[in-house]
Amino acid sequence: MGGLIVTDLSFWNGKRVFLTGHTGFKGSWMSRILVTNGAILTGFSLEAPTEPNLFSMAGLEDNMTSVIGDIRDLDALKAAFEKADPEIVIHMAAQPIVRDSYKDPRYTYETNVMGTVNILECVRASKNVVSFLNVTTDKVYQNNEWVWGYRENEPLDGFDPYSNSKSCSELVTHSYKNSFFATEDAPAISTARAGNVIGGGDFANDRIIPDCVRAAMSGQDIIVRNPYSTRPYQHVLEPVFAYLMIAQAQYEDKAKAGWYNVGPDDCDCVCTGDIVNMFVSGWGSIKRVDKAEANAPHEANFLKLDSSKLKKTFGWEPHWHIDEAVNRVIEWTKVYEAGGDIPAVMDKQINDYISKG
Repeated sequence: MGGLIVTDLSFWNGKRVFLTGHTGFKGSWMSRILVTNGAILTGFSLEAPTEPNLFSMAGLEDNMTSVIGDIRDLDALKAAFEKADPEIVIHMAAQPIVRDSYKDPRYTYETNVMGTVNILECVRASKNVVSFLNVTTDKVYQNNEWVWGYRENEPLDGFDPYSNSKSCSELVTHSYKNSFFATEDAPAISTARAGNVIGGGDFANDRIIPDCVRAAMSGQDIIVRNPYSTRPYQHVLEPVFAYLMIAQAQYEDKAKAGWYNVGPDDCDCVCTGDIVNMFVSGWGSIKRVDKAEANAPHEANFLKLDSSKLKKTFGWEPHWHIDEAVNRVIEWTKVYEAGGDIPAVMDKQINDYISKG
């Protein structure tokens, strides 16, 4: 296990960090890690995308600067960015739902492409940014639905507007790196491409684990529209810790910058039906019902990543396999259902994750 991912959270103490998308599911988990380890954190994002939402539960607002704004609004972004004067920038703001991208492709492209341009413009104008990481997705690749994992040098050509807009976000980042950040004193620039994440506090629509949680808490059957679709699932803490690892490593050694897949091991590429079965087994008293959807928009049936580069560069390995990840969702949700202490269960799971390494 790479030492960076486990032992060096003290690195973040006192670091000025600018995080876009901080009110989202992954952004809230990342913000919790950063604020509890002493980062001077500024977040820039729209209001939390769901109600309920993890951000309002996670004990964050009094421990960071939370700026509510639209990543498409360059002037508002610049004002927040200049005030924060960050050393490290992590870009996670996005329109992240495939189905929503079919409903509103223009908004999806504006957010995911021009949002990337706007944050990179802020980095370009800054004198103090050392490390920039753009978080994209495994769906940036041209998906041939083959059985082996995609590597970082495969063609980028997402099918649907969400996936394609994230391919464009990658290409924008590559161009800025080559055009404006090629000198020795320029910031280190990386992208990270992660797969489907699960974890406590995800209330999004059209995601299988949030659908399971909603059904379980209301005592209803879990409706599965595509039980044979295979996805690489990982707990949210896997990519979040990998993002922090990359951002830190390239801060300390610019040679570590690059394009990285952050995916689970092959054993954690499971079909939707199987992950629902794990949830049903762990929760109890609910059942799965398969119901195919007529005229559903295209979604890839099979896509997985080859994370060899990340493993070789950093000695990184996943900590939690899929069964453990599902159990952690259930653990979090039982606390939520009981009206318990959400920051405490988040911190417990973060510490459990670290100690697993």
